[in-house]
Amino acid sequence: MSIRAALPEDAAAIARVHVRSWQAAYRGLLPRAYLDALDVEERAAVWAERLGGVGAPGVFVATEEVSGPVVGFCCFRGRPGGGSDDLDPLATGEIAALYALPEVWGTGVGRRLLAASEEALAADGFRDAALWVLADNARGRRFYEAAGWRPDGTVTQDTTAGRTLDELRYRRRLFT
Repeated sequence: MSIRAALPEDAAAIARVHVRSWQAAYRGLLPRAYLDALDVEERAAVWAERLGGVGAPGVFVATEEVSGPVVGFCCFRGRPGGGSDDLDPLATGEIAALYALPEVWGTGVGRRLLAASEEALAADGFRDAALWVLADNARGRRFYEAAGWRPDGTVTQDTTAGRTLDELRYRRRLFT
């Protein structure tokens, strides 16, 4: 397993992981037709823009081998979004997205990506980190809680594909 910084040429592979992960993780939470219609090419264009833009967030990818295909990714940034206006933007970074192909779930890929992203945020001087997880995403919540993240009581709602879902904010101290 190798963790490395994403490159602009990883956009299509990240998009593939993003779509396949959503289709598996959010089955039953979002409408099947919406999940089935997710388009890798459309998502690849978004990732290409993110990876090549000024002030782009940090993105790590996981590969099975040093030069192997991308099996997971984690996107992190300095300023928390999604209703996090109450957090100090100078002290709190954010894990904005963490996804892996379903066939590598439970193998440690997610933990390694999360740890690398936490280390990068800490190296940038952030004391704390925040992330959002769907309240009904039991697997995701267990994953973050096992890694030391805890819900802080903040809830927001997001409407996707006509469904309004509660999102819980989780936080973690990066260093003391």
